[in-house]
Amino acid sequence: MTSLATILPAPFDLGAHRAGTPQRAGALTMVPVYGPVRPGVVPPRSGLKLHRVVGYGRVELHNGAREGVAIVPLHIGYIQDAAQNHALCASALMGAGQTRRFDDACCVQAAQGGYLEGRDQWFFVLPLELRAQALRLRGRHDHAKLWPDISELNRASGLPSRGHLEQILSRRRAVLTQFRSRLELMPGQVGALFFVGDRFAGLELAPDPAYFAEVWMALVCFAYGVAAWRAEPEPGAARPYDADSLAGLRAELARDRAARLAEVVSWLPAPAGDVRLVEEERYLDLRLSTLTGGGLAGQVVTEHGRTVYASVFAAE
Repeated sequence: MTSLATILPAPFDLGAHRAGTPQRAGALTMVPVYGPVRPGVVPPRSGLKLHRVVGYGRVELHNGAREGVAIVPLHIGYIQDAAQNHALCASALMGAGQTRRFDDACCVQAAQGGYLEGRDQWFFVLPLELRAQALRLRGRHDHAKLWPDISELNRASGLPSRGHLEQILSRRRAVLTQFRSRLELMPGQVGALFFVGDRFAGLELAPDPAYFAEVWMALVCFAYGVAAWRAEPEPGAARPYDADSLAGLRAELARDRAARLAEVVSWLPAPAGDVRLVEEERYLDLRLSTLTGGGLAGQVVTEHGRTVYASVFAAE
């Protein structure tokens, strides 16, 4: 497996993380990432809950675990009944039992209406096309701040040009969730590299496999699935193998996998010298920092210099 040590600049340490065998579904390529586990972090679905929407652009999250810190996934959003849907502009660290209010959330539903039924409540991660702007808007208290970008994404997707993200997340959900069934979450997987076409789209790392499994659907279907859906290629004919024996077929498959991994590795962004790191907050020995520059953006959580969580994406 290939080391990820060159993707993020120092002091972020990815030397212990390795890339596995690439998987492809249409325009979306996912490379499983394996690496060290940091126990004691609360998974985002079973432990972290939307407590309430205080008002436009103001939401409260609750870490319901009796012990363990919660790392709020970057750009997490909630579809819920009886209140407008919101997404956060940044990640956060929350102690056990803590309820925290975020006053700089983005409302992703420009007007009342379009709510899902209560039984259909779920969380998502903002699509790649919106993430760089959302990160730039962190700290700005304006619930409508992402509506122009959502409207443009809808227009580019052949949908009415409105600030309603549910036009994609809800009405195209059946198409987007196909990526979850076409790409396999691997045992022990703590992260993934995502590519749309032959371009790097993002790196997602979690503290442990349980955390990553809970954020998997939100990432593969919505954070990166929207861009892949929009870039979906026309179906092509599969290349036949020439092997005339099982051993020959296995050898051809092994060569194909090696060639595919080498191709995908060539798509990784080159280390850039103009990447900027800004520490945002601390919890015990955990450090949450924002990364920008070099065509990348995102946030990273480290502990004693070792990367515990990362959500870093292409920003052009």
